[in-house]
Order: sequence, then structure tokens, then C-alpha cells
Amino acid sequence: MAAEESQPLLSSRKPSEQWLLPAERFPVLDVYLSKVQNRKLYLATFAAVLGPLSFGFVLGYSSPAIPDLKKISDPKLRLDTNEASWFGSVVTLGAAAGGILGGCMVDKVGRKLSLMLCSIPYVSGFTIIISAQNVWMLYIGRILTGLASGITSLVVPVYISEISHSKIRGTLGSCVQLMVVTGILGAYVAGMALRWRWLAVLCSFPPCIMLVFMSFMPETPRFLLNQKKRTEAMAALQFLRGSEVDHEWECRQIETSAEEQHRLSVAEFKNPSIYKPFLIGVALMFFQQVTGINAIMFYAETIFEEANFKDSRMASVVVGSIQVFFTAVAALIIDKTGRKVLLSISGVIMAISTAAFGLYCKVILPNPQNSSQPGLLTTLNSASVGAENNLAWLAVVSLGLFITGFALGWGPIPWLVMSEIFPLKARGISSGACVLTNWFMAFLITKEFHDLTGFLTSYGTFWLFSVFCILNVIFTVLYVPETKGRTLEQIEDHFRRSPAT
Repeated sequence: MAAEESQPLLSSRKPSEQWLLPAERFPVLDVYLSKVQNRKLYLATFAAVLGPLSFGFVLGYSSPAIPDLKKISDPKLRLDTNEASWFGSVVTLGAAAGGILGGCMVDKVGRKLSLMLCSIPYVSGFTIIISAQNVWMLYIGRILTGLASGITSLVVPVYISEISHSKIRGTLGSCVQLMVVTGILGAYVAGMALRWRWLAVLCSFPPCIMLVFMSFMPETPRFLLNQKKRTEAMAALQFLRGSEVDHEWECRQIETSAEEQHRLSVAEFKNPSIYKPFLIGVALMFFQQVTGINAIMFYAETIFEEANFKDSRMASVVVGSIQVFFTAVAALIIDKTGRKVLLSISGVIMAISTAAFGLYCKVILPNPQNSSQPGLLTTLNSASVGAENNLAWLAVVSLGLFITGFALGWGPIPWLVMSEIFPLKARGISSGACVLTNWFMAFLITKEFHDLTGFLTSYGTFWLFSVFCILNVIFTVLYVPETKGRTLEQIEDHFRRSPAT
């Protein structure tokens, strides 16, 4: 044991050696979990994930709304190409700001109240879009809904991880991403029948329902104990675990960890128990975005159209359905396979698929030295018809494979791990930094993707994404801890005992 404890987390030790204490050494925990009743825990999780569902509707809204707004008769609302690009991407700027705000709110007012307050910018943003008289009102509405999305993407994973027990925390935590992609798919499907104003009306319903449901749910026991509210924490545990378990035992486990917490200072980021999980969380969010997921999703409709899928909206529904299905698969198996295995498999699948799509671009696109149109959208349209028809299957298969791989691992798991690895006293600020990193990178890659294809060529860009996917796998194997089956207190204790080397 002592030899193992002397090894730092950020080292190249084998995955099997990542964790110091095997699950078999916690018989008391096993007995406790065998008596837990999960019914009300599932209810609280359902109430919370209505936030990510709202978030998904925000992300999915632009895809069906932009075509309507491009051909609307009112010139004050009609979007040109540049305005449409901002309408789609300005959400990420609002979400980045939401990450900063959420990091402050979650530790000040609590997880539950922070989530309930999210409904205000959600509904206000969609109300402004519904009543919009000019393009700037559309932008403001999108920024507000983006702000709410950023707060949601921070608060909900933290809330779910803190109310869950180790046996099913992975499954419930993966429901965050599952509901995001379900919301995106819902917006795509609804957009086939509703115009942009009525679609905005529909999108405003999930946050309203979330507000009502969350008002009946408890605050997390860990936050309450950190606020010295033991009676309320015991009541929350009784609600979440049922009446058959020893609530006092779990309360004492949380208290033992909470008593060691104190106000976080900047100097403490020199402590490995703070900076190691912080660096891992930020790196996970960085690597999630540099896989190229947002750029690939942005151009998915074009890729399907070039493969003779002429109904671009139906193509979006196909893409969304793939995401929902495989994110659900990940949620079902994550507590059996573990986080590291799925992240590694996911990275390998994405590396292969982006390399294949780069090959597709290399074969069918004209030589960039002989073309004045190096961008992906224009070069796809100017590709050789014969080559395109022969290799259309490669574009569709590689795109479908990429989405499958992302949904299995790098979609849901970074958000889950973010909610698991930070100590209680640093959970708000560290999660805020992760969300800020994620959304800033999403904005940067989406906005600069066209320029990147001009500089590196289209196939060079996708091969670069493939290289980043390979780096994802290496980073996962070397540095990401396996948190399957561990309580949050055990995870925190592991980082606390990790040496500073």
C-alpha cells in the first residue's frame, strides 16, 4: 500500500494501478448500497436533467430556425450568411459567460437554487426571440439562452453527482449528455413542422417544467453539510436513499470529508489535491472540443447532401438519432465498463473516422493549389461528380462512425468526470473553469473552421482532428483516473494523498 501511495496520479502507471483501494475492501458500503431505494433519486435526477433537455433545445434551435430566418419577408429580421453564423455561434459565448457565473452561484446559493434560477434566462431569451423585431433582438435572445445553458452545463452534473451513490452515479451522470442530445433531436424534429417563432415557444416549456419539478426536490446533502445544515442534510438523504438504510452512516462519511474543507485560496492551487484534478478537468474539456465535434456537426447537413441525402432536415434527424441511441448505450454500460475504457474506445473510433473523412476530402476535392475556393463547403460542391458518387458511402460511414464514437465516450464522460474529481471546496470554481474552457473552444473552432480549412486544406484539417483524437487516447490512458464504483469522498481522498511530484 505504501509503495502504491508514493506514485503520483499524473504518471504513466498502468490503468489497473490507478486506484489504490479495490472495491472489495468496502463491505460496509456494499451492505449500505444493497438497502438503498432509488425511486426518489431517479425522480430528482429526472427533474435536474430537464435543464440539459432545455440546453439541447437551445443548441438544436438554430438548425431549423436559420433557413426560415434567411428567407423571411421582413428585412429587419432576415439573416445573411454572416448573421446566420453569429446567430448559431453566439450561444457559445453566452454559455462561456454562464460557466463563470455558474461557478460563483453553485457555491454561494447552492446547486438546487442555481438550477431553478436558470429558468429565468431560458424563458426570457426565448421570449425575446419570439417577440423579435430585428436581428439584434435575436442575438440577445440567443445570448441569454446560452447564458442559461452554460450555468446548466455546470450545475446539473454537480447536482447529480452529489445526490447519487457510487453504484449508479455513472449512469445517472451520463443522462446529462443523453438529455442534451435528446433536446437537440427534439428541436430538429419539431423544426420540420413548426416555424421559428412557434419553435421558440415550444423550447420555452422544458425550463418551466424544470422550475416546477425542482421546487419539490432536495438540495444536495454535501452542500448542506458544508453549510453546517445537518438536519436538512439528513432529510435530503432520507428522501434520496429511502427508509431502509443507515442515513447516519453516510452523513458521517460526508461530514468527515466536509470538516477538512475550508475556504479556498489561490495559494492552494499549488496543492496537488487541487491542481491535479483541475488540470485533468480542463484538459478533458479542451480535448473534447479539439476532436472537431462542433465543426463536423455544423457541416453534417452538407456532407449528407453531397451523399445524395437531399432532405437536409431529415439528415439532421438521422444524426441526432445516432447521438441519442449511442449516448443511451454509454449511460447503460458506463458503470460496468468504467470511464477510461469508454474514453479510450471513443478516441480510437473518432481517430479512425476523422482520418477516413480526411481521405474522402483528399480524393474527391480539387487540388487546392489550382482552386481559389479552398473552403470545405465550396470544395465539396466543386468536387468531381464521379469520384463523389463512388465515395459518398465513405463520407456517410465516417461521419456516422465519428458521431457514434463521440456519443459513446467523449460526449458524456468529460462532464461526468468533471463532476466527480474536484474537492468540495473547489468544485464551483474548478467546474466553472472547465465549462469556460469547453465553450470558448467550441466557439473558437466553429468560427475558425473555415479559415483552418483554407490554411491546412480540408483533408489536412480533418487529419489534424484525427491527431488530436489520438492524443485524447494517450491522455486518457496516462492521466485520467478511473472513478467507477468510488464515492466522491474516496476520489477526493485519493487526490489528497497524491504526492506533489
